[in-house]
Amino acid sequence: MDEQLFAELDRRLADADAALTTLYPGDRGVRQPIHTVYVPADRFTAGTVSEWAEQARAVLREHGGSVAELTEVLGLPADHAAEVYDRVRAKLEREPIEDLRIDFEDGYGVRPDEQEDAAAVEAARALAELVKGDAAPPYHGLRIKSLEAPSRRRGVRTLDLFVGELARTGTVTDGFVITLAKVTSLDQISAMMLVLGAVEQSHGLASGSLKFEIQVETPQAILGSNGMTPLPMMIRAGGGRVTGLHYGTYDYSASLGVAAAYQSMEHPVADHAKDVMQLAAAGTGVFVCDGSTNVLPIGQREQVHAAWRLHQRLVRRSLERGIYQGWDMHPAQLPSRYIATYLFYREGLATASARLRAYVEGGNSGYLDEPATAAALAGFVLRGLECGALDTTELDKLIGVDTAGLARLARRPLRS
Repeated sequence: MDEQLFAELDRRLADADAALTTLYPGDRGVRQPIHTVYVPADRFTAGTVSEWAEQARAVLREHGGSVAELTEVLGLPADHAAEVYDRVRAKLEREPIEDLRIDFEDGYGVRPDEQEDAAAVEAARALAELVKGDAAPPYHGLRIKSLEAPSRRRGVRTLDLFVGELARTGTVTDGFVITLAKVTSLDQISAMMLVLGAVEQSHGLASGSLKFEIQVETPQAILGSNGMTPLPMMIRAGGGRVTGLHYGTYDYSASLGVAAAYQSMEHPVADHAKDVMQLAAAGTGVFVCDGSTNVLPIGQREQVHAAWRLHQRLVRRSLERGIYQGWDMHPAQLPSRYIATYLFYREGLATASARLRAYVEGGNSGYLDEPATAAALAGFVLRGLECGALDTTELDKLIGVDTAGLARLARRPLRS
Protein backbone atom coordinates (compact mmCIF):
# COMPACT_ATOMS: atom_id res chain seq x y z
CA MET A 1 0.00 0.00 0.00
CA ASP A 2 1.07 3.56 -0.63
CA GLU A 3 2.74 5.17 2.40
CA GLN A 4 0.55 8.20 1.88
CA LEU A 5 -2.49 6.07 2.73
CA PHE A 6 -1.01 5.09 6.08
CA ALA A 7 -0.11 8.71 6.80
CA GLU A 8 -3.69 9.71 6.04
CA LEU A 9 -5.02 6.97 8.32
CA ASP A 10 -2.77 8.17 11.13
CA ARG A 11 -3.97 11.72 10.62
CA ARG A 12 -7.65 10.79 10.56
CA LEU A 13 -7.43 8.53 13.61
CA ALA A 14 -5.08 10.65 15.71
CA ASP A 15 -7.84 12.12 17.86
CA ALA A 16 -9.49 8.72 18.33
CA ASP A 17 -6.15 7.16 19.27
CA ALA A 18 -5.49 9.89 21.83
CA ALA A 19 -9.01 9.61 23.28
CA LEU A 20 -8.70 5.84 23.64
CA THR A 21 -5.42 6.18 25.53
CA THR A 22 -6.71 8.98 27.75
CA LEU A 23 -10.18 7.67 28.54
CA TYR A 24 -9.33 3.97 28.77
CA PRO A 25 -5.85 3.71 30.29
CA GLY A 26 -6.47 0.19 31.64
CA ASP A 27 -5.41 -1.30 34.96
CA ARG A 28 -4.03 1.20 37.48
CA GLY A 29 -1.55 -1.35 38.76
CA VAL A 30 -2.84 -1.31 42.34
CA ARG A 31 -4.51 -3.92 44.49
CA GLN A 32 -8.29 -3.92 44.71
CA PRO A 33 -9.55 -4.79 48.19
CA ILE A 34 -12.05 -7.63 48.32
CA HIS A 35 -14.40 -5.70 50.59
CA THR A 36 -15.13 -2.37 52.22
CA VAL A 37 -16.09 -2.44 55.89
CA TYR A 38 -18.43 0.34 57.02
CA VAL A 39 -18.29 1.52 60.64
CA PRO A 40 -20.52 4.37 61.93
CA ALA A 41 -18.32 7.32 62.90
CA ASP A 42 -19.57 7.44 66.48
CA ARG A 43 -18.55 3.81 67.00
CA PHE A 44 -15.08 4.08 65.47
CA THR A 45 -12.01 4.13 67.70
CA ALA A 46 -8.36 3.20 67.34
CA GLY A 47 -9.37 -0.23 68.67
CA THR A 48 -12.08 -0.92 66.09
CA VAL A 49 -9.96 -2.98 63.69
CA SER A 50 -8.64 -5.25 66.42
CA GLU A 51 -12.15 -5.52 67.93
CA TRP A 52 -13.62 -6.57 64.58
CA ALA A 53 -10.86 -9.14 64.19
CA GLU A 54 -11.46 -10.63 67.62
CA GLN A 55 -15.22 -10.74 67.11
CA ALA A 56 -14.77 -12.42 63.72
CA ARG A 57 -12.42 -15.01 65.20
CA ALA A 58 -14.78 -15.59 68.10
CA VAL A 59 -17.83 -16.22 65.94
CA LEU A 60 -15.80 -18.56 63.74
CA ARG A 61 -14.66 -20.51 66.80
CA GLU A 62 -18.20 -20.67 68.21
CA HIS A 63 -20.11 -21.55 65.06
CA GLY A 64 -17.45 -23.09 62.81
CA GLY A 65 -14.77 -24.28 65.17
CA SER A 66 -13.40 -27.08 62.99
CA VAL A 67 -12.91 -27.94 59.36
CA ALA A 68 -15.48 -30.72 59.61
CA GLU A 69 -18.11 -28.46 61.16
CA LEU A 70 -17.62 -25.66 58.66
CA THR A 71 -17.60 -28.13 55.78
CA GLU A 72 -20.96 -29.47 56.88
CA VAL A 73 -22.48 -26.05 57.57
CA LEU A 74 -21.34 -24.32 54.37
CA GLY A 75 -21.04 -27.30 52.06
CA LEU A 76 -17.34 -26.77 51.41
CA PRO A 77 -15.72 -29.23 48.98
CA ALA A 78 -13.61 -31.74 50.86
CA ASP A 79 -10.51 -31.22 48.73
CA HIS A 80 -10.33 -27.49 49.60
CA ALA A 81 -11.97 -27.25 53.01
CA ALA A 82 -8.86 -27.57 55.20
CA GLU A 83 -6.67 -25.18 53.21
CA VAL A 84 -9.43 -22.57 53.02
CA TYR A 85 -10.14 -22.87 56.73
CA ASP A 86 -6.48 -22.46 57.69
CA ARG A 87 -5.95 -19.52 55.35
CA VAL A 88 -9.06 -17.71 56.59
CA ARG A 89 -7.98 -18.05 60.21
CA ALA A 90 -4.54 -16.70 59.30
CA LYS A 91 -6.14 -13.81 57.41
CA LEU A 92 -8.24 -12.84 60.42
CA GLU A 93 -5.03 -12.66 62.44
CA ARG A 94 -2.89 -10.88 59.85
CA GLU A 95 -5.21 -8.53 57.94
CA PRO A 96 -8.85 -8.81 59.07
CA ILE A 97 -9.98 -5.70 57.16
CA GLU A 98 -8.68 -4.73 53.73
CA ASP A 99 -10.65 -1.50 53.30
CA LEU A 100 -12.25 0.57 56.07
CA ARG A 101 -14.74 3.38 55.66
CA ILE A 102 -15.70 5.56 58.63
CA ASP A 103 -19.31 6.44 57.93
CA PHE A 104 -20.77 9.92 58.42
CA GLU A 105 -23.75 9.24 56.18
CA ASP A 106 -26.64 6.79 56.76
CA GLY A 107 -24.71 4.81 59.35
CA TYR A 108 -24.20 7.99 61.38
CA GLY A 109 -27.34 9.97 60.63
CA VAL A 110 -28.17 13.62 61.17
CA ARG A 111 -26.67 15.11 64.33
CA PRO A 112 -26.21 18.65 65.65
CA ASP A 113 -23.29 20.38 63.92
CA GLU A 114 -21.16 20.59 67.04
CA GLN A 115 -21.60 16.85 67.59
CA GLU A 116 -20.56 15.89 64.06
CA ASP A 117 -17.68 18.38 64.17
CA ALA A 118 -16.34 16.66 67.27
CA ALA A 119 -16.93 13.19 65.79
CA ALA A 120 -15.03 14.11 62.63
CA VAL A 121 -11.97 15.25 64.54
CA GLU A 122 -12.10 12.36 66.99
CA ALA A 123 -12.46 9.73 64.24
CA ALA A 124 -9.62 11.27 62.25
CA ARG A 125 -7.38 11.17 65.32
CA ALA A 126 -8.22 7.51 65.85
CA LEU A 127 -7.41 6.71 62.22
CA ALA A 128 -4.17 8.68 62.49
CA GLU A 129 -3.23 6.57 65.50
CA LEU A 130 -3.77 3.40 63.47
CA VAL A 131 -1.72 4.74 60.57
CA LYS A 132 1.15 5.76 62.85
CA GLY A 133 1.11 2.34 64.47
CA ASP A 134 1.11 0.60 61.08
CA ALA A 135 -2.20 -0.99 62.10
CA ALA A 136 -4.54 0.69 59.61
CA PRO A 137 -6.07 -1.43 56.83
CA PRO A 138 -4.25 -0.89 53.51
CA TYR A 139 -7.22 1.17 52.28
CA HIS A 140 -9.15 3.47 54.61
CA GLY A 141 -11.13 6.69 54.63
CA LEU A 142 -14.57 8.13 55.25
CA ARG A 143 -17.98 8.39 53.65
CA ILE A 144 -19.46 11.88 53.69
CA LYS A 145 -23.00 13.05 53.21
CA SER A 146 -24.13 13.88 49.70
CA LEU A 147 -23.74 17.16 47.86
CA GLU A 148 -27.51 17.53 47.62
CA ALA A 149 -28.65 20.88 49.04
CA PRO A 150 -29.87 19.68 52.48
CA SER A 151 -26.58 17.94 53.40
CA ARG A 152 -24.04 19.79 51.22
CA ARG A 153 -22.49 22.06 53.83
CA ARG A 154 -22.43 19.36 56.45
CA GLY A 155 -20.69 16.86 54.18
CA VAL A 156 -18.03 19.32 53.06
CA ARG A 157 -17.39 20.54 56.60
CA THR A 158 -16.90 17.00 57.87
CA LEU A 159 -14.49 16.25 55.03
CA ASP A 160 -12.50 19.42 55.73
CA LEU A 161 -12.25 18.72 59.47
CA PHE A 162 -11.33 15.07 58.95
CA VAL A 163 -8.67 15.65 56.28
CA GLY A 164 -7.34 18.64 58.18
CA GLU A 165 -6.66 16.49 61.23
CA LEU A 166 -4.92 13.82 59.15
CA ALA A 167 -2.85 16.44 57.34
CA ARG A 168 -1.85 17.99 60.66
CA THR A 169 -0.50 14.63 61.83
CA GLY A 170 1.02 13.67 58.47
CA THR A 171 -1.20 10.61 58.08
CA VAL A 172 -2.87 11.13 54.70
CA THR A 173 -1.69 7.96 52.97
CA ASP A 174 -1.87 6.61 49.42
CA GLY A 175 -4.61 4.28 50.69
CA PHE A 176 -6.85 7.13 51.85
CA VAL A 177 -10.13 7.40 49.92
CA ILE A 178 -13.39 9.32 50.28
CA THR A 179 -16.81 7.93 49.42
CA LEU A 180 -19.33 10.44 48.05
CA ALA A 181 -22.85 9.26 48.82
CA LYS A 182 -26.08 9.51 46.81
CA VAL A 183 -24.64 11.07 43.65
CA THR A 184 -27.43 12.30 41.38
CA SER A 185 -25.73 14.45 38.74
CA LEU A 186 -22.60 15.08 36.74
CA ASP A 187 -22.50 18.56 38.28
CA GLN A 188 -21.94 17.01 41.70
CA ILE A 189 -18.74 15.37 40.44
CA SER A 190 -17.49 18.71 39.15
CA ALA A 191 -18.41 20.21 42.53
CA MET A 192 -16.52 17.46 44.33
CA MET A 193 -13.43 18.28 42.26
CA LEU A 194 -13.72 21.88 43.42
CA VAL A 195 -14.10 20.78 47.05
CA LEU A 196 -11.10 18.46 46.95
CA GLY A 197 -8.89 21.12 45.39
CA ALA A 198 -9.89 23.59 48.10
CA VAL A 199 -9.28 21.06 50.88
CA GLU A 200 -5.86 20.19 49.49
CA GLN A 201 -4.88 23.81 49.24
CA SER A 202 -6.18 24.60 52.71
CA HIS A 203 -4.19 21.81 54.35
CA GLY A 204 -1.01 21.85 52.30
CA LEU A 205 -1.62 18.61 50.42
CA ALA A 206 -0.33 17.92 46.92
CA SER A 207 -2.78 18.82 44.18
CA GLY A 208 -4.70 15.75 43.02
CA SER A 209 -3.71 13.64 46.02
CA LEU A 210 -7.24 13.17 47.38
CA LYS A 211 -9.21 10.38 45.66
CA PHE A 212 -12.87 9.46 45.88
CA GLU A 213 -15.45 6.83 45.03
CA ILE A 214 -18.84 7.48 43.50
CA GLN A 215 -21.62 5.72 45.36
CA VAL A 216 -24.20 4.55 42.85
CA GLU A 217 -27.44 4.36 44.79
CA THR A 218 -29.84 6.65 42.94
CA PRO A 219 -31.66 6.09 39.64
CA GLN A 220 -30.18 9.34 38.30
CA ALA A 221 -26.67 7.86 38.51
CA ILE A 222 -27.68 5.03 36.19
CA LEU A 223 -30.03 6.83 33.81
CA GLY A 224 -30.10 10.58 33.29
CA SER A 225 -33.07 12.63 32.19
CA ASN A 226 -31.61 12.65 28.66
CA GLY A 227 -31.96 8.87 28.44
CA MET A 228 -28.21 8.23 28.76
CA THR A 229 -26.13 6.93 31.63
CA PRO A 230 -23.99 9.69 33.15
CA LEU A 231 -21.44 7.28 34.69
CA PRO A 232 -18.81 7.48 31.90
CA MET A 233 -18.95 11.28 32.01
CA MET A 234 -18.76 11.19 35.82
CA ILE A 235 -15.58 9.12 35.65
CA ARG A 236 -14.16 11.50 33.06
CA ALA A 237 -15.16 14.58 35.07
CA GLY A 238 -13.31 13.08 38.03
CA GLY A 239 -10.06 13.80 36.25
CA GLY A 240 -8.19 10.78 37.62
CA ARG A 241 -9.47 11.23 41.17
CA VAL A 242 -12.28 8.66 40.85
CA THR A 243 -11.10 5.25 42.03
CA GLY A 244 -14.35 3.29 42.33
CA LEU A 245 -18.06 2.92 41.68
CA HIS A 246 -19.83 1.48 44.76
CA TYR A 247 -23.32 0.03 44.46
CA GLY A 248 -25.80 0.92 47.22
CA THR A 249 -28.16 -2.04 47.51
CA TYR A 250 -30.96 -0.66 49.62
CA ASP A 251 -31.20 2.99 48.61
CA TYR A 252 -31.19 2.03 44.94
CA SER A 253 -33.72 -0.80 45.28
CA ALA A 254 -36.05 1.32 47.40
CA SER A 255 -35.87 4.21 44.95
CA LEU A 256 -37.16 1.89 42.23
CA GLY A 257 -40.07 0.77 44.37
CA VAL A 258 -38.79 -2.70 45.27
CA ALA A 259 -40.50 -3.92 48.43
CA ALA A 260 -38.23 -4.27 51.45
CA ALA A 261 -38.53 -8.06 51.57
CA TYR A 262 -37.12 -8.31 48.03
CA GLN A 263 -34.31 -5.76 48.20
CA SER A 264 -31.16 -7.72 47.55
CA MET A 265 -27.81 -7.75 45.76
CA GLU A 266 -29.28 -10.33 43.36
CA HIS A 267 -32.55 -8.56 42.50
CA PRO A 268 -32.85 -7.88 38.73
CA VAL A 269 -32.72 -4.10 39.27
CA ALA A 270 -29.44 -4.57 41.15
CA ASP A 271 -27.99 -6.69 38.37
CA HIS A 272 -28.97 -4.10 35.77
CA ALA A 273 -27.35 -1.27 37.71
CA LYS A 274 -24.15 -3.22 38.22
CA ASP A 275 -24.03 -4.24 34.56
CA VAL A 276 -24.11 -0.54 33.66
CA MET A 277 -21.44 0.20 36.26
CA GLN A 278 -19.16 -2.50 34.86
CA LEU A 279 -19.60 -1.20 31.33
CA ALA A 280 -18.88 2.37 32.38
CA ALA A 281 -15.76 1.39 34.33
CA ALA A 282 -14.32 -1.08 31.82
CA GLY A 283 -10.85 -0.10 30.71
CA THR A 284 -10.74 3.01 32.91
CA GLY A 285 -8.91 1.56 35.91
CA VAL A 286 -11.90 2.40 38.12
CA PHE A 287 -12.94 -0.42 40.46
CA VAL A 288 -16.54 -1.67 40.71
CA CYS A 289 -17.82 -2.67 44.14
CA ASP A 290 -20.99 -4.59 44.94
CA GLY A 291 -23.28 -3.70 47.83
CA SER A 292 -24.12 -5.49 51.06
CA THR A 293 -26.59 -7.90 52.56
CA ASN A 294 -28.45 -6.79 55.68
CA VAL A 295 -29.01 -10.38 56.84
CA LEU A 296 -26.45 -10.57 59.66
CA PRO A 297 -24.83 -13.71 61.17
CA ILE A 298 -26.00 -12.99 64.70
CA GLY A 299 -28.33 -14.71 67.19
CA GLN A 300 -28.82 -18.44 67.52
CA ARG A 301 -26.55 -20.97 65.87
CA GLU A 302 -29.02 -21.73 63.08
CA GLN A 303 -29.38 -18.01 62.30
CA VAL A 304 -25.62 -17.54 62.06
CA HIS A 305 -25.22 -20.52 59.77
CA ALA A 306 -28.12 -19.46 57.53
CA ALA A 307 -26.71 -15.93 57.22
CA TRP A 308 -23.24 -17.30 56.45
CA ARG A 309 -24.67 -19.52 53.71
CA LEU A 310 -26.51 -16.57 52.18
CA HIS A 311 -23.48 -14.28 52.37
CA GLN A 312 -21.18 -16.95 50.95
CA ARG A 313 -23.53 -17.49 48.01
CA LEU A 314 -23.90 -13.77 47.30
CA VAL A 315 -20.14 -13.14 47.48
CA ARG A 316 -19.49 -16.07 45.14
CA ARG A 317 -22.17 -14.80 42.77
CA SER A 318 -20.49 -11.38 42.58
CA LEU A 319 -17.08 -12.94 41.96
CA GLU A 320 -18.44 -15.07 39.14
CA ARG A 321 -19.96 -11.93 37.58
CA GLY A 322 -16.58 -10.18 37.64
CA ILE A 323 -17.23 -7.94 40.66
CA TYR A 324 -14.39 -8.52 43.09
CA GLN A 325 -15.34 -6.24 45.97
CA GLY A 326 -18.39 -5.81 48.21
CA TRP A 327 -19.50 -4.25 51.49
CA ASP A 328 -19.35 -5.90 54.91
CA MET A 329 -21.35 -4.35 57.74
CA HIS A 330 -20.67 -6.65 60.72
CA PRO A 331 -17.62 -8.52 62.09
CA ALA A 332 -19.43 -11.85 61.77
CA GLN A 333 -19.53 -11.36 57.99
CA LEU A 334 -15.74 -11.47 57.72
CA PRO A 335 -15.48 -15.30 57.96
CA SER A 336 -18.04 -15.90 55.22
CA ARG A 337 -16.49 -13.16 53.04
CA TYR A 338 -13.05 -14.73 53.21
CA ILE A 339 -14.31 -18.32 52.96
CA ALA A 340 -16.29 -17.57 49.80
CA THR A 341 -13.46 -15.57 48.25
CA TYR A 342 -10.69 -18.02 49.10
CA LEU A 343 -12.74 -20.96 47.87
CA PHE A 344 -13.33 -19.15 44.56
CA TYR A 345 -9.59 -18.76 43.97
CA ARG A 346 -8.54 -22.14 45.37
CA GLU A 347 -11.06 -23.98 43.18
CA GLY A 348 -9.99 -22.09 40.07
CA LEU A 349 -6.23 -22.25 40.62
CA ALA A 350 -5.42 -25.58 38.96
CA THR A 351 -7.23 -24.84 35.70
CA ALA A 352 -6.08 -21.21 35.50
CA SER A 353 -2.47 -22.25 36.15
CA ALA A 354 -2.52 -25.03 33.57
CA ARG A 355 -3.93 -22.71 30.93
CA LEU A 356 -1.42 -19.97 31.76
CA ARG A 357 1.55 -22.36 31.65
CA ALA A 358 0.40 -23.71 28.31
CA TYR A 359 -0.02 -20.18 27.00
CA VAL A 360 3.46 -19.13 28.15
CA GLU A 361 5.21 -22.29 27.00
CA GLY A 362 3.17 -22.93 23.86
CA GLY A 363 1.77 -26.20 25.23
CA ASN A 364 -1.69 -27.74 25.06
CA SER A 365 -4.15 -27.17 27.88
CA GLY A 366 -7.24 -28.13 25.93
CA TYR A 367 -8.11 -24.44 25.44
CA LEU A 368 -7.23 -22.13 22.57
CA ASP A 369 -6.54 -19.07 24.72
CA GLU A 370 -6.03 -15.68 23.15
CA PRO A 371 -4.01 -12.83 24.75
CA ALA A 372 -7.12 -11.25 26.30
CA THR A 373 -8.06 -14.53 27.98
CA ALA A 374 -4.49 -15.01 29.18
CA ALA A 375 -4.68 -11.55 30.72
CA ALA A 376 -7.93 -12.52 32.50
CA LEU A 377 -6.36 -15.75 33.77
CA ALA A 378 -3.30 -13.88 35.06
CA GLY A 379 -5.54 -11.26 36.67
CA PHE A 380 -7.45 -14.03 38.43
CA VAL A 381 -4.26 -15.46 39.93
CA LEU A 382 -2.97 -12.00 40.91
CA ARG A 383 -6.18 -11.22 42.78
CA GLY A 384 -5.90 -14.51 44.61
CA LEU A 385 -2.33 -13.70 45.61
CA GLU A 386 -3.20 -10.20 46.81
CA CYS A 387 -5.99 -11.28 49.14
CA GLY A 388 -4.09 -14.25 50.57
CA ALA A 389 -6.02 -17.09 48.95
CA LEU A 390 -2.90 -18.12 46.99
CA ASP A 391 0.82 -17.75 47.57
CA THR A 392 3.91 -17.15 45.47
CA THR A 393 5.30 -20.66 45.91
CA GLU A 394 2.25 -21.99 44.09
CA LEU A 395 2.80 -19.41 41.37
CA ASP A 396 6.32 -20.62 40.66
CA LYS A 397 5.42 -24.30 40.88
CA LEU A 398 2.24 -24.30 38.81
CA ILE A 399 2.87 -21.58 36.23
CA GLY A 400 6.62 -21.08 36.20
CA VAL A 401 6.51 -17.27 36.31
CA ASP A 402 7.19 -14.77 39.08
CA THR A 403 4.83 -12.04 40.24
CA ALA A 404 6.28 -9.50 37.81
CA GLY A 405 5.78 -11.90 34.91
CA LEU A 406 2.23 -12.54 36.03
CA ALA A 407 1.57 -8.79 36.16
CA ARG A 408 2.86 -8.41 32.62
CA LEU A 409 0.56 -11.19 31.44
CA ALA A 410 -2.32 -9.46 33.23
CA ARG A 411 -1.43 -6.20 31.42
CA ARG A 412 -0.98 -4.56 34.78
CA PRO A 413 1.63 -1.80 35.07
CA LEU A 414 4.37 -2.69 37.52
CA ARG A 415 4.60 -0.57 40.67
CA SER A 416 7.66 -0.25 42.85
